[in-house]
Amino acid sequence: MTMDETARTAARHLLLPTPDEMGRIDAAAARHVPVALLMENAGRAVARAIRRHMRPCRVLVLCGPGNNGGDGYVTARRLAEEGWPVSVAEMAPPHPGGDAAAAAALWQGPVVAFTPENAARFDLVVDAVFGAGLSRNIAPDVADVLKAAPRLVAIDMPTGVDGATGAVRGYAPQVEMTVTFCRLKPGHLLLPGHTLCGRTVLADIGIGEDAVASVPIRTWHNAPGLWRTPACGPTSYKYSRGVVSICGGREMPGAARLSAAGARAAGAGLVRLAA
Repeated sequence: MTMDETARTAARHLLLPTPDEMGRIDAAAARHVPVALLMENAGRAVARAIRRHMRPCRVLVLCGPGNNGGDGYVTARRLAEEGWPVSVAEMAPPHPGGDAAAAAALWQGPVVAFTPENAARFDLVVDAVFGAGLSRNIAPDVADVLKAAPRLVAIDMPTGVDGATGAVRGYAPQVEMTVTFCRLKPGHLLLPGHTLCGRTVLADIGIGEDAVASVPIRTWHNAPGLWRTPACGPTSYKYSRGVVSICGGREMPGAARLSAAGARAAGAGLVRLAA
């Protein structure tokens, strides 16, 4: 693999799809991998992350009616198969005939009411109510259940965090860990969502890179893999290594000076500071 190919591969893994873009990626992936299999892989990944980072305890999985809830049913089944005491609370039943309904049908363990009292009785609560695509404020009764949980793990995104902006939709809980899939979303990195997500685990569930490449994504995680300083050669000169121009304010030029120092240290050929 050449340096350019390595850089492109690194940049692809720093893509931050919005929930709408991730939905189109999921649809593209489903043409090759059944949604039921992706859901199974997602639930398995969440259960694996919980087992890796937490001790066995009594677990309640809160399931919404969509595919996020379907991931929750799989998580519950996988943890129960490992001997964890698990119950499920449905905010609403899955849509009939969908993949989440099929996942719910495989759950043979206890089902309890979706209430704050039940959430408070368990040691750990898994939030599979809504995923990253939430675009409205959550209902007060859902917020009350989440507030009652002593410890929380979120699937995809804590309920109430807007996956596109990181904003809180009415209420969002502080969780200990968030397990998401394929790529991080902007809401995992933007405040206040970033702090509410706790430890963020990114899991591969079998969505191919061709599905990701089929959707134009315009947001990236600003990390070292996204940027590469041109290598110096015998004919290199300052203009071949990039020119950085920074405009700063009259009264408080500190940020501009720091930016200039960073650009110079990174290897820019010429740095211009106007303040």
